[in-house]
Amino acid sequence: MSGYDQVKPHNIAKEMRTSFIDYAMSVIVSRALPDVRDGLKPVHRRILYSMNDLGMHSDKPYKKSARIVGDVIAKYHPHGDSSVYDAMVRMAQDFSYRYPLVDGHGNFGSIDGDGAAAMRYTEARMSKLAMEMMRDINKNTIDFQPNFDGEEQEPVVLPARFPSLLVNGTTGIAVGMATNIPPHNLSEVIDGCLAYMDNPEIDILGLMQFIKGPDLPTGALILGTKGIRSAYETGNGSIMIRSQCEIVEGHGGKYSILVTEIPYQVNRERLIEKIAELVKEKRLDGITDLRNESNREGTRIVIELRKDVNPQVMLNNLFKLTQLQVSYGINMLALVDGQPKVLNLKEIISEYIKHQVEVIVRRTKFDLDKAEDRAHILEGLRIALDHIDRIIAIIRGSSNDEEALNSLMSEFSLSERQGKAILEMRLRRLTGLERGKIEDEYQNLVVLIADLKDILANESRVHAIIREELLEVKQKHGDERRTQIVRGSDFDIEDEDLIPEEQVIITLTNNGYIKRQPISTYRSQNRGGRGVQGMGTHDDDYVKELLSTSTHDHLLFFTSKGKVYQKKAYTIPEYGRTAKGLPIVNIIEIAQDEYISAIIPVKEFNDDEFLFFATRFGVVKRTTLSAFGHIRTNGLIALSLREDDELIGVRKTSGQDDIIIASSGGKAVWFDETEVRPMGRTAAGVRGIFLEEDEVAIGMEMVTTDQEILVVTENGFGKRTSIKEYRKTKRGGKGVKTLTITDKNGTLVAMKAVNGDEDLIIVTNKGVIIRTPIQQISQTGRATQGVKLIRLTDEQLVSSVAIVEHEESDESQLVSEEVQKVAEGAELDNKPESE
Repeated sequence: MSGYDQVKPHNIAKEMRTSFIDYAMSVIVSRALPDVRDGLKPVHRRILYSMNDLGMHSDKPYKKSARIVGDVIAKYHPHGDSSVYDAMVRMAQDFSYRYPLVDGHGNFGSIDGDGAAAMRYTEARMSKLAMEMMRDINKNTIDFQPNFDGEEQEPVVLPARFPSLLVNGTTGIAVGMATNIPPHNLSEVIDGCLAYMDNPEIDILGLMQFIKGPDLPTGALILGTKGIRSAYETGNGSIMIRSQCEIVEGHGGKYSILVTEIPYQVNRERLIEKIAELVKEKRLDGITDLRNESNREGTRIVIELRKDVNPQVMLNNLFKLTQLQVSYGINMLALVDGQPKVLNLKEIISEYIKHQVEVIVRRTKFDLDKAEDRAHILEGLRIALDHIDRIIAIIRGSSNDEEALNSLMSEFSLSERQGKAILEMRLRRLTGLERGKIEDEYQNLVVLIADLKDILANESRVHAIIREELLEVKQKHGDERRTQIVRGSDFDIEDEDLIPEEQVIITLTNNGYIKRQPISTYRSQNRGGRGVQGMGTHDDDYVKELLSTSTHDHLLFFTSKGKVYQKKAYTIPEYGRTAKGLPIVNIIEIAQDEYISAIIPVKEFNDDEFLFFATRFGVVKRTTLSAFGHIRTNGLIALSLREDDELIGVRKTSGQDDIIIASSGGKAVWFDETEVRPMGRTAAGVRGIFLEEDEVAIGMEMVTTDQEILVVTENGFGKRTSIKEYRKTKRGGKGVKTLTITDKNGTLVAMKAVNGDEDLIIVTNKGVIIRTPIQQISQTGRATQGVKLIRLTDEQLVSSVAIVEHEESDESQLVSEEVQKVAEGAELDNKPESE
């Protein structure tokens, strides 16, 4: 036969397609992607298994890395030594792995990009947590498969007694697909697993109550939860990671930016080089010095700024132009039953729990088989001890071992294994003590066998064991979260210089929804009009805070618990007129039982200005404004409240202003601000107004002698009265009548000091807003009921009011017949009554 006859024709397109698919699947399954059960790629699994096989446990001495690499290559991983060593080095780096699986000794590289020393110089052993990956591997808990040459056996998957795929994450590029799973906090992930076991129907939001988000080895900040939720719900998402930076004021008014944590997988040295390059290219103007003061304790990069440079603007530019802020794409792709699959958070946890159920069941069967085998032997020994004289006689009368074995099996109905055990029994087992030990061991095994069978028969017991062992891992190896998740929208903002300075309205609802709107949204209407729908609310929600401010002003958020938070006005997201807005908890981290009771706009924090506080129980306090200039992200204590008291109002004062406080019962007290001495930020305060039983303070204002006091009741009545009609009293008194309370107008809900040329915005508990020029509101005496300011439907009440600058409109010049009737009918309500 000629050589040509041996050639078989093949379609090259088909051959290429088949060969490439085989290659792609080999890369996907055997190299690049982790198994969902133990979270490891084959190379990492082989490294850990080889170290375990060599006895390189966490409590044993270190051994040369070259020995480990050589063993892995020779037995399990037919690739280059650099691929194995590089993988092992990463497993030992605390800036690459959230929980390192290799305990390295020597130079294993740095976050600056320095490579590890050669494998002949470094030593390693398994970390303590890596021992949990291998626990019970010798109890038939997992399957083994032949290695590349068929001479060795390697594990298909490790027992993995904690969810390693989420805890340490992974990165891998296969053919046509890639995986990128960030690390998470061990304690949080275990809590999430336990929550899933308690309630398999739990949704992603439920799991996120336990697993807050990625927890990166290098710390830093994750901006917002939108990307986290997307990744957890769909398996794909993108998160923004920002360095932990602090603006520090130095001598002579110069500022420095201190960087103490950088994003995950960012090379610190290249980051510094990039900043220096931008300075050299004049793309960053104002940096006078750049120093890397980092050491083994952590990162410390100092960026000194010129005196005339705005540090916040510079920091924004650094976030935009350098890797001080990076985007991290999450793609939770892993192998499930040997097939690549994009998984959401719940699916990853579900697959892990299924793996653990299999591990526990197989371990229990292994222990049961071992216990039953031992019990079987002990049953034979018990028979022998009970008939020891006859046993000895049979053995002495037998010519060889086989004859003795057959005789014993025949006469006492023993199995071959029991017979051999009797023949191998030593004479010392005949002592009374040894006989007792055999009996005790047998009885203990009987109890153990019953318990193991009960475990196999009850899935709830299997889950209880998984729970117990997960909690054990958490107790031994769990730690605090390193990466802080920052909620809010201010990270989406460019330089402040690019933000137009304009007047806006900030609204906050009772249920905590906040938004920003242009002030032109609320058109001016006549008194008595129906108003416009200013905000979409639920039936149980209504607008409770409304203020006019500039986009560049600082906003101080004071809570009912007496804490204060700070944000720029432009960081409040802008929404349409009927939109609810964004939950305030996404902007500032307030407690669940805490709400915002006052928002104060501030341009500058001066020493000669003050904040004046009033509480629901009539307590007042005065503190310098500068005490609130630097407020941490998690807030500061603004004043110490007594039990059950709440903060109801805060005003910015000059230090020489007059203060007026009103009660729900229609009384008001007017006194000098100086009657309240300046106090520390955490002081409790003093009495501002004396309240009768069932009365509370409803408002506090600064007032001048040329101003008027505007009051509004819950049923939509109101009036304005000159401050000259009020009698100035001392702090802490009962005050004087400011409005006559009747069933018709209802209790007092708001009090404002006005000049008469502003507009009044009234907000109802149904979210309806009306804007009315204050000049259209009747000016009457103190002891009157007021006039109707807004027509309310059934179950509708006034919830809050705000004073804004007057806005001219054609509509404001018109007075309808209906309004005239309301005004004329109100004259009957204005007859004064004696106090």
